Amino acid sequence: MQALTFWKTVAMDHSNLLENLIELLKKHEVRFCVIGGQAVNAYVEPLVSLDLDLAVAVDQVESVESLFEKQFVVKRFPHSLNVTIPDSDVRVQIQTDARYASFIERASSRFILGLELPVASVEDVLQGKIWAVSDPERRGSKRQKDLADIARILETYPQLRARVPQEILERLLD
Repeated sequence: MQALTFWKTVAMDHSNLLENLIELLKKHEVRFCVIGGQAVNAYVEPLVSLDLDLAVAVDQVESVESLFEKQFVVKRFPHSLNVTIPDSDVRVQIQTDARYASFIERASSRFILGLELPVASVEDVLQGKIWAVSDPERRGSKRQKDLADIARILETYPQLRARVPQEILERLLD
């Protein structure tokens, strides 16, 4: 079974949210890249997730929100736009935090979820996970997953260990 078919089956994406969303971004020349757990999956042994996190160019966030509202259910939060659609368990989160803007410039094309997409560099993915695990307002269970993602990255890229703050390293199991 191909990766996209597997993911769509697990995510019960009967509405083609992923393909439609990516097609809209490309059609309207939106600068974006994959971040978060799916980006981790692009660099290490993948885990199944229903989430897709994206960074969008800061100057295009408002137009992306308007564009998506025509086709999807969009909810605005302080640092993100959450995009869903009926008949799909896929959850797309568009990061609106300006810290992620530079990730787009350093992204490279990689295969993820059976599609070729721009994915943040492994260094940027790690930085995003460090920010996430350090966010005290983030749910504890999400921070634990972020911590596990950092561990997964460091197992494959041990040379990146120096980029991780000591207090986070101390929380990792060796």
